[in-house]
Amino acid sequence: MEFNPFSPAFKADPYAVYADLRENAPVSRTELHFWAVSRYDDVGYVLKNPQMFSSTGMGGAIGGGDATRSIISSDPPDHTMLRGLVNRAFTPKIVAEMEPRIRAVTRDLLDRIVDADEMDLVEDLAMPLPVTIIAELLGVEPERRHDFKRWSNAVVGVTPGDITSERARDLQEFQAYFTAAIEQRRAAPTDDLIGALVRAQGDQESLTAEEIVSFAMLLLIAGNETTTNLIGNAMEALLDHPDEMRRVRDDRSLIPNMIEEALRYDAPVQFLFRTATEDIDLGGVTIEKGNVVVPIYASANRDDRRYPDASRFDVTRNAQGHMAFGLGIHFCLGAPLARLEAKVAFEELFDRASNIAAAPGAERLDSLFLRGMRRLPLTFVPNATRAGVRAS
Repeated sequence: MEFNPFSPAFKADPYAVYADLRENAPVSRTELHFWAVSRYDDVGYVLKNPQMFSSTGMGGAIGGGDATRSIISSDPPDHTMLRGLVNRAFTPKIVAEMEPRIRAVTRDLLDRIVDADEMDLVEDLAMPLPVTIIAELLGVEPERRHDFKRWSNAVVGVTPGDITSERARDLQEFQAYFTAAIEQRRAAPTDDLIGALVRAQGDQESLTAEEIVSFAMLLLIAGNETTTNLIGNAMEALLDHPDEMRRVRDDRSLIPNMIEEALRYDAPVQFLFRTATEDIDLGGVTIEKGNVVVPIYASANRDDRRYPDASRFDVTRNAQGHMAFGLGIHFCLGAPLARLEAKVAFEELFDRASNIAAAPGAERLDSLFLRGMRRLPLTFVPNATRAGVRAS
């Protein structure tokens, strides 16, 4: 079966293609002239060896360019310096301290539908929650949140050779807004993430305005779209497996493990791109220097060699080692935030709603390398509001 991520049939359900690749062509040259790597061990080898599989080709895939250094599209030593600077402004401590605010935003969003018996999980919760949190973290004004989401859609929708005039305008607006925000923070320092990045210094280097804009663009995916897709994909898996839904509702302590299983089972980021820096033997074939290599995280996560009966969704499974957030030096900076937001979202949703079921009108996201729901209508029975649930 051909791995063509542009195919509508593939986007609807890529997992049959992944299974065929793992069994019959684990490292295969595609008709699109790149190498698809599908088995767990091989994907891990690619991700753990950045000196052999460069990330420099990733800039165009997220709407950036090759001239500007970016965390996602750079190799050591640039990557080491960039990651070090950003880590200081985006630490686990900062994320942990955000839980009360994440819970308050979630409760406010659910308050708006508490008296209803239907919702669009994406529109009503999975999208506005991470958009609000990331926008606040960056220091985006509340009145610009709708613009922020529109820019996010433009970034995610970009594929090589497919930048429409509307998307180009949105990307230009994004760059103009954050370039101006950076200049404002140079003149008047702030405590938000953009302000922290402006102030950050390391090895006598600082981030340029272009590099900060690139990082903000990456956060649109790592801290916004990824979380939206995680929540949507997890709910879709629970809807398809009602026994697992009941297990989680009956035992809320399973929610963090369910989130890890959902990440493994249907990864929000399906794959990314690398470039071979030398001739490399992998999986019994030779990948020539300069060839594009696609390590397929979502396929690795469904490899029975690593996870027995991997195509089964099991909220009690030990999903440790899944690659939904990558591996090695490019492990996703937004992973702790995505996990926390998803945990809070499901805890609060299950407090408010019972008998959750799918309603007509579900639509999948149209993206080259992300997998998620654009719309996920649900019906439910509202629970009686618990004391202390509503945010003040």
